[in-house]
Amino acid sequence: MADKPNIVFLLSDQIRACSLPVYGEKQIETPHIDRLAQEGTVFSNAIATAPVCTPYRSMLLTGRHPQTTGHLINFVKTRHDEIGLGDVFNRNGYRTAWVGKWHLHTGSFPEIGGRDYVPEGRDRLGFQHWRGYNFHTDYFNGTVNLDNWRNERWEGYETNALNRYAFQFMDDVDNDIPFCLFISPHQAHGTPYDYAPPEYYDRLPAELRLPENVSDNQRERSLNAYRHYLAMILAVDDMLGELMVYLEKTGRVDNTLLVFGSDHGTQGGAQDLNFWAKREPYEESIKVPLIMRLPGVFEGNRTCDTLTSPVDLFPSLCGLCGIPTPRTVEGYDLSASWRGETDAYEQDAVLTMNFGSTYDYLVDGNEWRGVRTKTHSYARWLNGKRMLYDIGSDSLQMNNLIDNSEAQSLADEMETTLLNLMDARNDKLQPATSYTDWYDAQRRIVRNAHGPLGDPEDEPDWSLLK
Repeated sequence: MADKPNIVFLLSDQIRACSLPVYGEKQIETPHIDRLAQEGTVFSNAIATAPVCTPYRSMLLTGRHPQTTGHLINFVKTRHDEIGLGDVFNRNGYRTAWVGKWHLHTGSFPEIGGRDYVPEGRDRLGFQHWRGYNFHTDYFNGTVNLDNWRNERWEGYETNALNRYAFQFMDDVDNDIPFCLFISPHQAHGTPYDYAPPEYYDRLPAELRLPENVSDNQRERSLNAYRHYLAMILAVDDMLGELMVYLEKTGRVDNTLLVFGSDHGTQGGAQDLNFWAKREPYEESIKVPLIMRLPGVFEGNRTCDTLTSPVDLFPSLCGLCGIPTPRTVEGYDLSASWRGETDAYEQDAVLTMNFGSTYDYLVDGNEWRGVRTKTHSYARWLNGKRMLYDIGSDSLQMNNLIDNSEAQSLADEMETTLLNLMDARNDKLQPATSYTDWYDAQRRIVRNAHGPLGDPEDEPDWSLLK
């Protein structure tokens, strides 16, 4: 492995682990994801601890929890004083780039050729090269932001277009300069427009099956949505395949860490919830794919069961690349455990969470906190509802153990763990509207769980870089 390997991180949207063959789905074929798994390492406990776009992406790129960053909902403006992964890597000799969906901004100004511009500067958290957009689901002939206050419309389907932008970036980077590239297609997210090209539907079976935990009430609607969903997954699989071919043609395979992941899942009709629902503590929402390949490190069709949350990705990538982690980061460097080193640090549990009943506004309802371990999942809602599942023996979560007398001691232990994890974040389980004063009229973050914050457009304290 090179001292500073390149990073290519394909971050898909709303692809849950259980819908991929490598994690158990039998109805589709994803040859490129399967190949990455065979040549690399599959993570069996990658958890989207706050299964909503903005909270996850913020945790990934800052290494900090929503209680600290203020990213409780979508479409809030990231504080300029956050130190991002892009900042750290470009200050350590990397050329950094973001291509595709961002969703860490309000995404409404200026309306010049598009409605979702993310301005240059601190709003891009240190990424130097930019062909991103904040949020849109125009999969055919959509737009990316440029560096001159304008958008550029791509031709064709999004996964193909974003790869073209990615290849252009990598073509322009000298071989002796390491790069860190994130490519984030919006698939497999729902859209009011067309989902995928016809050829991907042609690759699906005539009849699809749904798991037992999808109720009769949700089954018909979910079957229709699942066809769109799987078609988009096949498109992302082809996108990954094109990336792998590019790295081979350019001779970069041996010194490139290739990562495939997703920001959260979708319920798919499970637990009698809408197909596209995701703000839930169930496995369909929180268990996401994570697969990595790097010759000499992640290879040989290995499985890693290290419990990994989004805040751990930033410091662990730093650890893999020999880069000091900034003191702002709250996650753990799990790189030694990822590599399979003996006696490496692991965490026993991660905090899972949701802050309200809607994705984009503070509306009371569905507030919960939970704990996910390697073997069990526990959650408590503000309204008093609780759940406890043995995810090893009950992966579809159809047998809630919370009222089982034999599981009472485990439930008590999980509740204690939950309280400790919440206390570490100065977190409270409270109504969504309790967070109203965390944002100003421009949806800028002016407060967090520790109290009022300074000017949201101040520069970072760069002394916090080690």
